[in-house]
Formats: sequence, C-alpha cells, structure tokens
Amino acid sequence: GVAENKLIHAAHVLAEYLDNDEDGVVDNQLVLDAIIASKATVGLWKNEGDLDVITEGQRRYTMDLGDTETRPEWHVNNQPTAFDASLEEILHSITQNGYALAYPEIFGEKIGTSVADAMDVARGGQFIAIPDQYPESAWYSYTDPSCNYMCMVTEYMYWGLASILGAQDDRLAVIGQEWKLNTAELVETNDPILYNLLTDDQYKFPIHLPDGNYTPDLF
Repeated sequence: GVAENKLIHAAHVLAEYLDNDEDGVVDNQLVLDAIIASKATVGLWKNEGDLDVITEGQRRYTMDLGDTETRPEWHVNNQPTAFDASLEEILHSITQNGYALAYPEIFGEKIGTSVADAMDVARGGQFIAIPDQYPESAWYSYTDPSCNYMCMVTEYMYWGLASILGAQDDRLAVIGQEWKLNTAELVETNDPILYNLLTDDQYKFPIHLPDGNYTPDLF
C-alpha cells in the first residue's frame, strides 16, 4: 500500500547517503559491508499494523518509515513542521548498522566509545535511563522513555549530522526541546568533538543533504 513515489524516494535517499558524491561508487565500503553483513533493513509501511510482519529477532537491524511521514515535497517546500522523515530513519539505519559496526570503538552505541563520550557531555552527564530533568547545560535532551542508551547514540548522531548538513536550519522551534544545535555553526562551536567526528574525511560521512534525486542510472 505504500505509494510508489515514496518507495522510490526512500531508495534514492539511501543511495545518496551512501554515495554522496553520486559517482556510482559507495563512499565508504566498510560501512556498506557492515550494513550488508547485519542484514539491515528499512521497512516502509502504509498502516502501523504492517509493522507486525517484523519479527522480534529482526528489530535490532530494522528501521521503520511510514508512508505519510515520507515527504519528497519537503525538499521543495522546506516547511519546518512537515519534515521528510526518510532523512532521519534511513540515516539511523546507516549509523546503527553501518558506522557503529564498522568502527566499534569510535561510533559503537555503548558506553565509552568516542561518540558516546561526546553524547554524555551533550546530555550533561552519563544517563543510562532518562533523567527526571536534564541539566541546564545540556543541548541534547531526548526524553522518549522507550529509547535506551544505544538508541540515544543513534539519535545523537542523527541530530548532529542533520544539523551539519542543513536539514534543521529552520526547525529550532520544532526540535529545540530535544536538540538546540540546529545549524552547522552551532554544532562546530558548541559540540566540537561530534563535529570533528562527523566531518573527519576518513569516515566519509555525507557532506550534502540528500534530496531524493540520485543521479546515477541505477534504479
């Protein structure tokens, strides 16, 4: 039941994240190898009940993306409250099942990795569970009780990279209760450790925000 244009859009976003210079060759083969080895998937659904087809054993490696929240038109209209969630959910899969496994000491989603240490600073402390209240110094204050420490790292990397790539420039009023550094300049100035990790050329993170128009003739 998922609209075909939404499915194709999501596939293009995935391709653009992995081959950001769009030369037809994946930018970081180690990351792609890790994604393939983990058998990671992104499940698109029309109705939320469709998620029941995902077995419990697959959930660690599966991200879900809803039809209505996949919004190709955002890349033209750029309306802050009608965001294209494919930019988030697909990146979650790439970082959780790609970068975290390819570089476990740097991007691993566990206590003590480079990105987790940076996150602990961003949250104002090392919180395994959601605190009753985050310190005033925190600029990352996710409060979803279903999100464990591993999940917190996934979200942290998304907020950092999406802000660096410009996806959050006009969305501070929407996201500010969770993430305050909505521009590349704010990330670089206030969270230099995360900024340096996500812009270090050796890891080949995207430098351009996907728009759903992957140019190589692969589809």
